[in-house]
Amino acid sequence: MKLYNISMGNIMRRKAKMIFLILGLIIGISTVVTLICITESMTKDIEERLNQFGANIIMVPRSENLSLSYGGIDVGGVNYQVKEFDQKSLVNIRKIKNSKNLGIIAPKVLGSVIVNNRTALLMGVIFKEELALKNWWLKKQGVFPQKKDEIMLGSQAAALLGIKVGDIIELSRKKFKVVTVLNPTGASEDNAIIADLQESQKILNKEGKISMVEIAAFCQGCPISEMTLQIAEKFPNAKVTAMKQAVMSKMQSIELFKSFSLGVSILVIFIGSLLVLVTMMGSVNERTREIGIFRAIGFRRGHVMQIILLEALLLGIIGGIIGFFMGNLAAWGIIPMVMKDGTFAGINSSLGIISILMAVALSLLASLYPAFKASNMDPSEALRAL
Repeated sequence: MKLYNISMGNIMRRKAKMIFLILGLIIGISTVVTLICITESMTKDIEERLNQFGANIIMVPRSENLSLSYGGIDVGGVNYQVKEFDQKSLVNIRKIKNSKNLGIIAPKVLGSVIVNNRTALLMGVIFKEELALKNWWLKKQGVFPQKKDEIMLGSQAAALLGIKVGDIIELSRKKFKVVTVLNPTGASEDNAIIADLQESQKILNKEGKISMVEIAAFCQGCPISEMTLQIAEKFPNAKVTAMKQAVMSKMQSIELFKSFSLGVSILVIFIGSLLVLVTMMGSVNERTREIGIFRAIGFRRGHVMQIILLEALLLGIIGGIIGFFMGNLAAWGIIPMVMKDGTFAGINSSLGIISILMAVALSLLASLYPAFKASNMDPSEALRAL
């Protein structure tokens, strides 16, 4: 008789206990898999949202002076003359080493204009690029500009200037029609008049000049810091900054959840190990007679250990497979509840292999002591207990 036949026979004879042991493994593995799947889905969801959240690299002209503004409040009343970019030089951004990670490049020209006896900020943009970059602009009154003589206003600018959709305003003796008023965004565009880039350059007497550039880089696995340095090399007179704060705050939340998941996983695995140990010890104690007979008819210690460890191996494989699929199923059901509009990242085959190996390792390690105890059982003592 083969040793694995004996192990299978023992499993089939003690179905209730083995099912109880497998359930312990399933609970442990499925809990770990669920937490990992939720973490992966949250990470993927946040990265996708960040990719749609707008620019994550800002390029502005370099200045040797300290900024006298904070949180939108200017102090000191000092205006520094800043050298602006040549619009033709922006093609160099696409020539960096990691250009494949570049998404939208949105240049802007900025300056002040007089409207209704008030000084207002005029921001010239390429509407096609700007609207693709800032999807939160979808909340608005009116329609987006389609012609060069059509403009849009931020909510605060429209309120202070007393302008609404359909009004005509004059900028540098040229008339423009207001076709859009944005809803409040909490960003700088709330206070701006937003017009076509070329028209704005003419109004501000800055033909061919750019005040700043917003760049959207695909940040899922891309080297944002390296890309910042590469752009800075192309534009030595520019200050290129990666907007890491928003990214870091989101990723810190993920790291905290990962730490929590790790702690819970360790606790569950520890409880599962104790469950396997207790169950296997009980099985060994119940099989004193059987083990004694094995030893009496010539089974070596290694054979007895192999029988018990083979049982643990089979149970570990079964528990790992079922636990992996149960964990994915649980994650699929939980993710919509913990993340609004969140989606399941999908079944990770690598995680499946790791889950099975983890279950097998857990089962084998917890069964080592019972197997060792059984292999060292004295045949005469075992048979005397009959």
